[in-house]
Amino acid sequence: MLALMLMLALLAMLMPLGAAAQQAAADTQATADGSARAPEPARITLLNRRIATLRANFLGVSPTDRARRAEEVMREELSRGGPGTVGTIDEPQGTVITIDGAFAFLLTKADADAVGGQTPAAQVAATRSALERAIAETREARDKTRLLSGAIHSLIATALFIALAWGVLWLRHRLVRKMTRLLSAKASGVKLAGLPMFHFSRVYEFSRALVRFLAWLALALLSYEWLAYVFTRFPVTRPWGEHLGSFVVGVAHRIGGGIVDALPDLCVALVIFALARGVVLLVRPVFERIEQGRLQVGWLDADLAGPSRRLFEIVVWLFAIAMAYPYLPGAQSDAFKGISVLVGLMVTLGGSSLVGQAASGLILMYSRTVRVGEYVRIQDQEGTVVQLGTFTTTIRTGLGEEITLPNGVIMGAVTKNYSRAVQGKGYILDTVMTIGYDAPWRQVQAMMIEGARRTPGVLSEPEPRVFQTALSDFYVEYRLVCQAVPERPRPRADVLAALHANLLDVFNEHGVQIMSPHYRADPPDPKVVAPQNWWMAPAQPPQQDGKDKPA
Repeated sequence: MLALMLMLALLAMLMPLGAAAQQAAADTQATADGSARAPEPARITLLNRRIATLRANFLGVSPTDRARRAEEVMREELSRGGPGTVGTIDEPQGTVITIDGAFAFLLTKADADAVGGQTPAAQVAATRSALERAIAETREARDKTRLLSGAIHSLIATALFIALAWGVLWLRHRLVRKMTRLLSAKASGVKLAGLPMFHFSRVYEFSRALVRFLAWLALALLSYEWLAYVFTRFPVTRPWGEHLGSFVVGVAHRIGGGIVDALPDLCVALVIFALARGVVLLVRPVFERIEQGRLQVGWLDADLAGPSRRLFEIVVWLFAIAMAYPYLPGAQSDAFKGISVLVGLMVTLGGSSLVGQAASGLILMYSRTVRVGEYVRIQDQEGTVVQLGTFTTTIRTGLGEEITLPNGVIMGAVTKNYSRAVQGKGYILDTVMTIGYDAPWRQVQAMMIEGARRTPGVLSEPEPRVFQTALSDFYVEYRLVCQAVPERPRPRADVLAALHANLLDVFNEHGVQIMSPHYRADPPDPKVVAPQNWWMAPAQPPQQDGKDKPA
């Protein structure tokens, strides 16, 4: 009898015979050619609940047609008002699912989700359980008492939802006022350069936006829970409510499970970072003692101790990040890898100039081209180096200017260092004068040395020297070279000005005119200033022992 029922059901499924035969022939030909494609899966649903998923053709019938016919047969059997007993019968073609002993549909072995690891037996068990629950919900949908109970529970839940939503909106207005007062009181004490960093209007807007976000988040969660609860009160919408509830639970489970699973790797990463910090703190005092001059090391001096310490710390932390990277949460995800590639590309394209400046700064530091405190000339800029940074170098001219030069510019320019070839601390001071051929060169040298000796800040040892650097067409070029010791960055400009003033005085005292004569004839009177005219108005002579004396 059962075999006859199975044959009749199969014959019904094969209608119309012509189309089914053609489909079977096409499937057979596709299989023979090795080009068969897997059919689209189809779901069997009853009262919005999924009963089973069909994934394979059976005797030329697609999963979609099989699912549609199975739903029609189940509705027809349940409309008869029987007990709704679900049964299973194993056949060579698969497992037959019956309702009250009547054929409902057939599950083949190919319908199981092999990719997901589902076995045919597990699929049959899940299908039977889902069908029994759907049949029970079908009876519940016809029970007016249970429907009325669901409606009452839904009304109570709706009233509670409205009350809670009103409470959230009321609390939002109260929180905006309280948070504004609290943040304003706290923000008023935060000042920068004596001025408050946060304005009241900005604090108010921030408080309002924050409370509004929290309120909308609370309303969204309340709406979600209310909708899921109401859906589960009625058989027709219960699968939707269960799906909404399982979604929240699934998200919470994934987040919580992800945190728990990431804890061991995160602990390893924290241990790596702790070891890196320990190494940095252990080595830092050594570099600090070298930088302060309390420790002498042959291969590292005080000037390079600071940048060497920073380089060592950077290398240690980079090594720690590389070691801890595989243990960071999400490090193996495609999103994390994509962000890493994007950041690397941005650094490569946009940070090439910064990397070049940093490399130039390291070269300047370790090649000792310039040092802090040295007096240098770079291109048209001249002054004392006050800061040698990673990206820029700062020099102070002594004329009220502080100039910042990129390290790349310094690397590409000629640097003249006035402090390197001196005895002890200080710098080289030089100036050039051009005197005519009618002045004895020995006298000129003596006068220039005398002017250097009169200048405060110029050392007597080593002695100032004068060089004839050029014999031009109309004059001789004399260069005075001496050494000065600065106490602060400004004095070089002051010392050079005093040196020029003393040179003018010495040449005037000896009646030697300072000029570079592009002339046709000598002037009738020497171009010198008599001593009695040195302090002509508005100049004021210095007071010495109550008497006016020329310097």
